[in-house]
Amino acid sequence: MLKVIPAVDVQRGRAVRLYEGDPARETVYFADPLVAAEHWTSLGAELLHLVDLDASLESDSNAAAIERIAATVSAKVELGGGIRSAAAAERWLKVVDRVILGTAAVRDPDLVSELVERHGADRVSVSVDARAGKVAVRGWAEVTTVDAAALAEEMHKRGVRHLIYTDVSRDGTMQGVDESAVAELRRAFSGDLVAGGGVGSDADLELYEALGLQGAIVGRALYEGKVTYPRAA
Repeated sequence: MLKVIPAVDVQRGRAVRLYEGDPARETVYFADPLVAAEHWTSLGAELLHLVDLDASLESDSNAAAIERIAATVSAKVELGGGIRSAAAAERWLKVVDRVILGTAAVRDPDLVSELVERHGADRVSVSVDARAGKVAVRGWAEVTTVDAAALAEEMHKRGVRHLIYTDVSRDGTMQGVDESAVAELRRAFSGDLVAGGGVGSDADLELYEALGLQGAIVGRALYEGKVTYPRAA
């Protein structure tokens, strides 16, 4: 069954959702991200997807809030946002269950291989975030010429077994998912694939499941009650 993973995105110390990844277009759902994390955990979440939005743009850090969440909730925690060096990854692997590399997968793919070899494929995930099929980096502020499917294939060759695909142009919009783009990533990556970006209804989750995905990262649609959570068994 498709696993729905609640997203807790932290910007300036609050749990927010952005529209198309734009830091200026935020909706604050919880003033304290720990309250958001505890809310989803109380409803049965076994894994939380945390992103330090400020760290992803290298403008600030929400490290204290992230550490508090990881130390408090019973759910496992994966973290993305600004983890672009071995030192940063090592630091966070002492705090959270899994680190997520995005920009580093494009700029320093050898780092991905190194961390997978050192810590195991279950503790290192790669996020392929794309606009119109091209990978976006640095908090989605910069779109590269790297093809999303090609990056997914390369990451699989480097030992990555957990991949996250996000359609940046749909993220936070609840406009529905792009079936063709998700299907392309599914063909490119044979490991565990989780996707997000545009989910607005249970039908989108059913589509993910039909495409053979293992999970969906859901933010705004969960916070606004547009999808059923927890999902019926």
